[in-house]
Amino acid sequence: MNEISTHKTLLQEYAEPIAHTISSAVEITAAILIGIAVLVAVKNYFKILFSSGSNIKQRDIRIQFGSSVAVALELLLGADVIATAVAPTWDDIGKLAAIATIRTALNFFLERDLKSAE
Repeated sequence: MNEISTHKTLLQEYAEPIAHTISSAVEITAAILIGIAVLVAVKNYFKILFSSGSNIKQRDIRIQFGSSVAVALELLLGADVIATAVAPTWDDIGKLAAIATIRTALNFFLERDLKSAE
């Protein structure tokens, strides 16, 4: 029994930093994706404002930005799952459930809004 306990502790010792690193990398990727989407949306919006011959529509900007945010929400949810995958406590599981519910609801309504806009 003691050997099994030592094996779990050793596994956790190596798995937790790896899971944390992967989770952080996915969160950074999601933040970069949102940042790029904001820059593109602002650039395109200014094209509409200051260029009378622009063929870009506000609806298209909104759809493109919303799609990027939806992908980022999915990445963030994945990062949360990875972060709590190794030896989660009941508190961690409860937080993950709350976060997953909120992000899934946000993504559902965003996707529904995007489909109606298309």
